[in-house]
Amino acid sequence: MPIVNLDHNVELYYEDVGMGSPVIFIHGVWMSSRFFKKQLPYFRQKYRAISLDLRGHGQSSHVQSGHTVANYARDLKHFMEKLQLKDVTLVGWSMGAFVIWEYLHQFGEDNVKGTVIVDELASDFKWPDFEIGAFDLPALTGMMRDIQIDQTGLLKGFIPLMFKEDLPQADLDWMLEETTKLPSSIASAILFDQSIVDCRPYLNSITIPTLLCFGREEKLIPVAAGEHLCKEIPNATLEVFEESCHCPFLEEPDRFNRVVDDFLKSLHK
Repeated sequence: MPIVNLDHNVELYYEDVGMGSPVIFIHGVWMSSRFFKKQLPYFRQKYRAISLDLRGHGQSSHVQSGHTVANYARDLKHFMEKLQLKDVTLVGWSMGAFVIWEYLHQFGEDNVKGTVIVDELASDFKWPDFEIGAFDLPALTGMMRDIQIDQTGLLKGFIPLMFKEDLPQADLDWMLEETTKLPSSIASAILFDQSIVDCRPYLNSITIPTLLCFGREEKLIPVAAGEHLCKEIPNATLEVFEESCHCPFLEEPDRFNRVVDDFLKSLHK
């Protein structure tokens, strides 16, 4: 099993296929690299396609500490150094977008060619000056309490909200299997941190090309979030996926893969 060892006995599981310019897929909160199963077979034909499980998630170490977005960004830095990856394109879905922005904030853009941001807000929290946020305090604390009392029940309600169409039982089953690998203590800790991260102050300092991919269906994240990012990030373009909600890479994989591939080609001209 491919593993990168970080400090303090933290092991990160990853998949690494293909050759060429590296593209790293970074999953959302509670999710795992398995959610990119429709991307790696496509991108391995032209690129070095990598997906990893963040600490505490999937098949990575379920250590009880270090569960902040800022620390996940440090893990990503160490991961890239261990694999000696250069001129990387980072693809971040949901919380994965926060990990990317925090990485750029901490370490700069020198080793990153471009970023792909999939269905995320500049902040998930409804700040007084940010009404499009996903969570207010009662909603966030309610979810954290539900995780502690009935993690599986919460996920059975949450996962279908990520999709425009009804989810087949087989898909719900494997997604539940993946998302319940996290102990509830980790699940609630990272939910809180990622929900109150506010990346707005440094979005306008990002100069590398950014592709924004948003689903039209707004069960979780509004298209207005993508429009806001497109205004704030200087070199950004927005693609809206009409038949998707929170997971265009699973809901419209063929189009998603083509759009991202075209973006990657533009980075290497």
